[in-house]
Amino acid sequence: MNSRGTVSLELLVILVPVIFGLMGFAVDLGRLYLIRSELKTAADAMALAAAAKLVGTDASLDGATAAARTIANTESGPGNRYNFGGMTIGQSTGFLNSEIPDPSYFATAVDATGTGEGGESAGAAGGTTAKYARVTITADAPLLFWSFLPLGTERKTAVQVEAVAGISAPLCTACGIEPIAIAPIDAEDTADFGFVLNTKYTFSYLCNGTPTPSPIAGTLLPYLLIDRYNPEALVFPDENTQLYQLGAQGLLPSTNPARACVQVNSADGEQVWAVVNGGSSAAPLACSQNSPALVTSFLCGVTSRFEYTVPDACTSLPEVDSLTAYFPDADISDLDDYAGYAGNGRRLITVAIVDALSGGGVMNVQAFRQFLIEPNPDSTNINPADTDGRFVALYIGSVVPIQQGRFDGCQLAAGPGKVVLHR
Repeated sequence: MNSRGTVSLELLVILVPVIFGLMGFAVDLGRLYLIRSELKTAADAMALAAAAKLVGTDASLDGATAAARTIANTESGPGNRYNFGGMTIGQSTGFLNSEIPDPSYFATAVDATGTGEGGESAGAAGGTTAKYARVTITADAPLLFWSFLPLGTERKTAVQVEAVAGISAPLCTACGIEPIAIAPIDAEDTADFGFVLNTKYTFSYLCNGTPTPSPIAGTLLPYLLIDRYNPEALVFPDENTQLYQLGAQGLLPSTNPARACVQVNSADGEQVWAVVNGGSSAAPLACSQNSPALVTSFLCGVTSRFEYTVPDACTSLPEVDSLTAYFPDADISDLDDYAGYAGNGRRLITVAIVDALSGGGVMNVQAFRQFLIEPNPDSTNINPADTDGRFVALYIGSVVPIQQGRFDGCQLAAGPGKVVLHR
């Protein structure tokens, strides 16, 4: 019995340091996993912020880099931290260092993830072609127990993470877009539907008969307002006020997703704004008449994308003084090439392409495309009192990410997507 006791004691003496060593290694390993997770969260946020600013212009890379830096900025941004929140990513303590280079930008997901033939160094893109952002963060993680091993004599080890974010597949359901429907110029062209890039079109509200409205610039492009009136709204229930908001910022969030989004090939389709129970209607009128009054309310909202001042035609809108807090675009210049646009995105609109415009029937949405609203040639930014509901817009295709939407449920080869993580 004494012999067995002696053996057990000797075994215990041997196992105790082994057990404590394993526990110590587990602590270090757990800290490494935690730090890696913290760094990956920061990299994901930076990549998503950068990719959201890739809108196909010469200035977009600067905007994307600035957005990524804001995520890591301790003064004006969230200042992401790691190592149990004790270290700010991108700063150094002298012993532990972390580094956040500016994002790299790519035209394809294959290039961004480094899975193409050129590997990690292939496919760097400029502002007009970049669709994906790659962020790499490297940071030192402290070692406690592993520092007793030959590989850990510096009492720290480098941890590197990477995130890639960029455009998704074309959206089948788009949220927050403008309540505008247009018909294709060429239905056989599934890429651009007959519209020509960097070409100006005069959006004019659809009317019946003659005389046909004259274009302000370029080709006349009839449009309709699709019905997004919310009769259950407790704040700003008036439909003119709601149309002002829709013109100023696009479809509003709603407890009913069908009201905040537009779906390709929906079984219910879309209908023109036509309100019952005492409301107004945006159904087309004769071309010899002015466009429906609701169109003016919508264009009043569009005007806020260019200026703070409320035009005279908009002063009668209910509570309009409460709706003028929208920031105008930073770039309101007249452009012939979208690549030169340097604004904040307020002039960009995403509209629904429908099979055919119908003032009384159902319109089937086929896709989404984008335009840049232009100031009128007479230097008036937008004239909401225009009798035909006209404004000028430059066709830009589908280069701008949409904030919300789904990309399942339809088969689209082209169109705007939303920003998602690819790695």
